[in-house]
Amino acid sequence: MLLARALRAAASVRPPLRPPPRRLLSSSSPRALLPPPAAAPPLARSLWQLGGGWRTALLRPRRGSAGGVSCGCGGLHTEGDKAFAQFLTDEIKEEKKIQKHKSLPKVSGGWELEVHGTEAKLVRKIAGEKITVTFNINNSIPPSADEETQEQKPDEQEPDLTSTPNFVVEVIKDDTKHTLVLDCHYPEDEVGHEGEEESDIFTIREVSFQPTGESDWKDTNYTLNTDSLDWALYDHLMDFLADRGVDNTFADELIELSTALEHQEYIKFLEDLKSFVKCQ
Repeated sequence: MLLARALRAAASVRPPLRPPPRRLLSSSSPRALLPPPAAAPPLARSLWQLGGGWRTALLRPRRGSAGGVSCGCGGLHTEGDKAFAQFLTDEIKEEKKIQKHKSLPKVSGGWELEVHGTEAKLVRKIAGEKITVTFNINNSIPPSADEETQEQKPDEQEPDLTSTPNFVVEVIKDDTKHTLVLDCHYPEDEVGHEGEEESDIFTIREVSFQPTGESDWKDTNYTLNTDSLDWALYDHLMDFLADRGVDNTFADELIELSTALEHQEYIKFLEDLKSFVKCQ
């Protein structure tokens, strides 16, 4: 009896109704699509260099026009979407015109290439050793220089975008339980300098041993940072890589390969974006 009274009393006390949450309409677009114009390099990729009028038309529907157009697919399609898709069509055509490599270039020295999306792996086997070089082209294009250095004269040709990714070298010896791992990168002040045969265009940042055959490396393994390393030891490490085919010639060819892969993936991204925006 007491339980029934308690249930009736609880049912009679209803919490006050809350008004539905208000949705705030933002006039700005996603940050990933429209970053600030000053941060974009004024090069071949004009996707981020549109005038203010086009952006306004894209972000704010014209007064008096219908908010969306139905085509039977159930999705929303606006005049801004139509203009966006047309712009992407033109952009894809221009990017394909300046594409240097229709297929990915090969790296000399007997390296085999494996590509999985934005990640690439070069593999070479010599005298009981397996050497792999892995890199990812995401965020591999260095940021643009200052605006003063970007100003071009009318007769000057626009500089090409160059992909300089960090890369990891793994040296695996047969019948061993450990893999020597060397984390390498391209210093910004060394890339593009010609006539300096004695200078290395890449450097080693970290060296460690990791268990062979395990995809997840252990943070508990000692990692040697080369910032405070004795130069004699560092030179021997660079010679160790050069003897296995990872030298300046390899580093130059890796830049060419990475740049071609990055441009290929960029065009594919534009095509996917066009398909997403445009009704199929």
